[in-house]
Amino acid sequence: MGNLSENIIENRQELLQIREELKKQGKKVVFTNGCFDILHAGHVDYLKKAREMGDILIVGLNSDSSIRRIKGQLRPIVPQYERAFLIGNLKAVDYVTFFDEDTPGELISDLIPDILVKGADWKIENIVGRDVVEKNGGEVKTIEFVNNQSTTNIIQTVLERYKN
Repeated sequence: MGNLSENIIENRQELLQIREELKKQGKKVVFTNGCFDILHAGHVDYLKKAREMGDILIVGLNSDSSIRRIKGQLRPIVPQYERAFLIGNLKAVDYVTFFDEDTPGELISDLIPDILVKGADWKIENIVGRDVVEKNGGEVKTIEFVNNQSTTNIIQTVLERYKN
């Protein structure tokens, strides 16, 4: 499918150059990450709230192989370039990049965002990258989910409705 949007940055070095330029401009960079498999209202609400915490929102997207290792061989439902296209074209999101590891730790260590955000289902002390961000004067925050929407719940609903 290839790069469908100019704000989908596949090259880590290119993203780090963008981050340096944003730092020179005094922009507050917010980073979050996730699978964002079947995009739903909960995702959009979460990303909107994350963006409101700073000037620029960078989303680290688990690659397809990363998701398979974490969630099993039947996931993701939506391939990584399609997920990146959807996320990258949301008004709240400035840049999307991929990470192939199980966690975004390396990416966070490279980027050193000003604010690291995860869902409130994560305890702050368990958030990957917290140490690096805080050591560099940044903040780690969580966002409450507004509904119980999840990709897993959507898949379950579809399976239940179409069983017969």
